[in-house]
Amino acid sequence: MALPGTDTGEGFAAATRDAEILASPQRIAPLPEEELSEDARAICREMRKSFGIPEDGVVPDSIRTMLRHPDLYQAQMAMGMFLAGNGAIPPRERELAILRHAWLSGAPYEWGEHVMISKGLGVTTEEIERVIQGASAEGWSDHERALIGAVDELLSTVMLSDATWAELAKTWNAQQLMEFPVLIGAYFATAMQQNALRVRLSPYNAGLTQR
Repeated sequence: MALPGTDTGEGFAAATRDAEILASPQRIAPLPEEELSEDARAICREMRKSFGIPEDGVVPDSIRTMLRHPDLYQAQMAMGMFLAGNGAIPPRERELAILRHAWLSGAPYEWGEHVMISKGLGVTTEEIERVIQGASAEGWSDHERALIGAVDELLSTVMLSDATWAELAKTWNAQQLMEFPVLIGAYFATAMQQNALRVRLSPYNAGLTQR
């Protein structure tokens, strides 16, 4: 499987990928604000709380788009809020993994949002650049290197090698090891949906050029 961000050199231009997805109109329009139910607004508030995003009363276009299919969105958010609020993987490590996945998948919305979320957890701009470079970049701990490499393996082979598993197992317990493939799978599903619908970026999200 050749993913858009596999080549981090001249072969992968973030702005070109952003344009591929975002230059054409969104395929399904967001639900109008006045049509949102109180239940829908409550889902939005809970989602923001899980990710540590301040509540400002505004329901973003992306969420209003997903609310065209409220049962599906609620199921997706149940998984997302569990992974963010009650997951076994430490938040910083979770975000490094999501970022690596979002880059390899060429997912503008997911990348930009999680750059901001990760920075709120202390991930630096230098580390974000290192995520783009991948597991071979200098500066990772052994565990972080295995974490970044594990994302690559799951997306390319739908499997983890014995060497990667053994390295992760030096730090993670059984629950964390079980959760990791589900984390990447959940965000892959979200990236495919957002890219296919051409979901618009929020005003503070610069897509794959976000740092």
